[in-house]
Amino acid sequence: MPHTVLLAEDDRAIRNALERALTLEGYQVLAVADGVEALAQAHRNRPDVLLLDVMMPGIDGLQVCRVLRAEGDRTPVLMLTALVETADRIAGLDAGADDYVVKPFDVEEVFARLRALLRRTSPVGAGGAPATEAPRALPERFVEAAGIRMDPQARRAWRGARELELTRTEFELLELLVRNAGIVLDHSTIYDRIWGYDFGPGSKNLAVYVGYLRRKLDEPDAPQLIQTVRGVGYVLRED
Repeated sequence: MPHTVLLAEDDRAIRNALERALTLEGYQVLAVADGVEALAQAHRNRPDVLLLDVMMPGIDGLQVCRVLRAEGDRTPVLMLTALVETADRIAGLDAGADDYVVKPFDVEEVFARLRALLRRTSPVGAGGAPATEAPRALPERFVEAAGIRMDPQARRAWRGARELELTRTEFELLELLVRNAGIVLDHSTIYDRIWGYDFGPGSKNLAVYVGYLRRKLDEPDAPQLIQTVRGVGYVLRED
């Protein structure tokens, strides 16, 4: 069955071009021109992934994302944005978005990011494995390192007694670091494990997520847990 993409973009030319490209790529596309219709379609025909323009008249893409997340809807969201400042990207992540593409964009990048989001949320078959793969053993109930405790099955995480409110991508990034505590993970390894695609040395995607995750993890008078190894990548450790 083809995946369904809910596309919300107020620019008709961009909307029509993306709708054609996504259809040719094999997706079923629900294309709308504003946030009000996007919410209506999301409630009426739950898609596999949402592709939302940030700046739309009336209800914008950030508001659509906030409403869906407040309702408990965890459908992955890919934002389309012309805003390139770090604060703007953080606003999208804070609203609950999973990833973003900056305009003007290459449609192949949109396809790659959609594939990565859908891989991470693909249906599971018997034994808890993706339906297209052989069953794998379930992970251990908890993983712990550097004062962080995580329950991958329930997708919950704590620093000490404080529970962390994490987006899907933040959770997966933290889990990767916790499982490899003390090991320096290079940028390309993290991109491949989290997004399934290396966006190249010019991408700020990983730095934005690490910065946002640090703000949720760090505590006054406590060591910074996610440390930068300049020119290489990141490591989770307490010292």
